[in-house]
Amino acid sequence: MITVFLPCRAGSERVPKKNTKPFAGVEGGLLVIKLKELLKVNLVSKIVLSTNDPVVIDIAESLKSNNILIDKRPEALASSSTSTDDLIKYVPEVIKEGHIMWTHVTSPFLDSKVYTEIIEAYLNGLDNGNDSLMTVNKIQTFLWNEEGSLNYDRKIEKWPRTQTLPKLYEVNSGVFINSYENYVKYQDRIGEDPYLFETEGYASFDIDWIEDFNLGEFIYKSLNH
Repeated sequence: MITVFLPCRAGSERVPKKNTKPFAGVEGGLLVIKLKELLKVNLVSKIVLSTNDPVVIDIAESLKSNNILIDKRPEALASSSTSTDDLIKYVPEVIKEGHIMWTHVTSPFLDSKVYTEIIEAYLNGLDNGNDSLMTVNKIQTFLWNEEGSLNYDRKIEKWPRTQTLPKLYEVNSGVFINSYENYVKYQDRIGEDPYLFETEGYASFDIDWIEDFNLGEFIYKSLNH
């Protein structure tokens, strides 16, 4: 079974109260949407909600689920300057066994169906030599830096068909799954050979800026009218 690590600190700077402000008419916002979807996933045994925000705690407790465990994260690990590496090192201190799925409330279209597919892909990957999983966006288009093209040779063909270009992958931070043992061994939320799970459509959508929040509300309403 899978234990979820769901970080949800106070003090969002780009979108104030991003995690808990009403979203598309849903009170409790992104946090409520995420918790309700995760609670539907049969392969998830418990959700460790790591937070320093009393509003987050109140909302989580209002759902009255024994599968939601509150981790009151130390303030030293809950600021905008906190290193992700330091938070990763903290995870095996609060989840001490099994498989750990790190995800975020800011991906409202990663629903229970997609989470189930991701977990099943992780478990299948373990049988086929992978040791972890992370979600990615496939990039198969023209990539340049200031010196020119990166993923194709313009001396051979100036504008090749995009489907012939090599596949590259952007880590979208929707989901990371790794074992407790690997967290301790590598001090990382992936191992040495992660399965790359390509999320599609709205599942890749992440809310970072106010423009993302507003667009996300529009999409959510259109999908749930």
